[in-house]
Amino acid sequence: MSFKPISEPVDFDAVKEYAKLTDEENAIKEARDKELKAIMSGEDDRFLLIIGPCSADNEDAVLEYAHRLAKLQEEVKDKVFIVQRVYTNKPRTNGDGYKGLLHQQDPTGETSLVRGMKAVRNMHRRVIVETGLTTADEMLYPDNLQFVEDLVSYHAVGARSVENQQHRFVASGLDSPVGLKNPTSGNLTVTFNALHAAQKPQELMFSGQEVLTTSNPYAHIILRGGTLENKEIVPNYHYEDLIKTINNYQKEDYKNPFIVVDTNHDNSGKKYLDQIRIVQEVLQNRKWNEDIKAYVRGFMIESYLQDGRQEPGGDVFGQSITDPCLGWEKSEKLVRFIADNI
Repeated sequence: MSFKPISEPVDFDAVKEYAKLTDEENAIKEARDKELKAIMSGEDDRFLLIIGPCSADNEDAVLEYAHRLAKLQEEVKDKVFIVQRVYTNKPRTNGDGYKGLLHQQDPTGETSLVRGMKAVRNMHRRVIVETGLTTADEMLYPDNLQFVEDLVSYHAVGARSVENQQHRFVASGLDSPVGLKNPTSGNLTVTFNALHAAQKPQELMFSGQEVLTTSNPYAHIILRGGTLENKEIVPNYHYEDLIKTINNYQKEDYKNPFIVVDTNHDNSGKKYLDQIRIVQEVLQNRKWNEDIKAYVRGFMIESYLQDGRQEPGGDVFGQSITDPCLGWEKSEKLVRFIADNI
């Protein structure tokens, strides 16, 4: 093999000692995690909202956003349960460019990987401790769970990972909810194969040893649209798409059936303002059809302090450097709209 080590092996246990929650702080997180699972199981009828920047690239901006979001959560807490997106792994589709907070340049002399791990932990912890919110992150690299699983309350498996058996099997071993996105092709059969695997016990090699998972009853579907080979974008949030997804759920005895609609990506064609329209349409369909109301109980929305996006290295505070996001004022109005119309 031609892998050239560029750092010393990482001591994951040592990294986890950094930015560790105290017993009191962990109790706050566990209480929120219990609420989230109650929503997933249907015991709590609040609507789930996973919202935040496309990528968590700037700690100060992410925390400014978190403080604003926490105030909004308090306002809508009887209707909407908010988990903040703190996505610290963000690869470009072809692997070029910005790769996320984990992979930082190192001006300090410490290995950049360890420095990145500590930055990831610190950001998640600060959101929890300073605002009382809990966080979601993308499970891009399953091995990385070893240094962050104690801080993250919701994991998403992305469109390019959902066909990978390791991601599916690792999802089956997590204690927290895992959202499985449909693949970039939009193929629902692939998505439900992933869900089947995640909701069953699995044997796999993980962290250097063979393990048996217990299954994850909180694994569920995220609809994010797809793109055909001819580059045509095919959304899957419309009425007929939701019914089709529900019919797939009903073909097997899945635990805690739950659908989250991702309002950006191929559902919006990355036209970030269309997220508002998509939310409005889905909420109208929930009013029209009782099955849709019962199954579609969450949104994933990309939102930041400023509208749109900028290139990496830009100087607009709180504007995305990856996919374009809704700015704060529009996001605030949208969250209130959701609370008033679920």
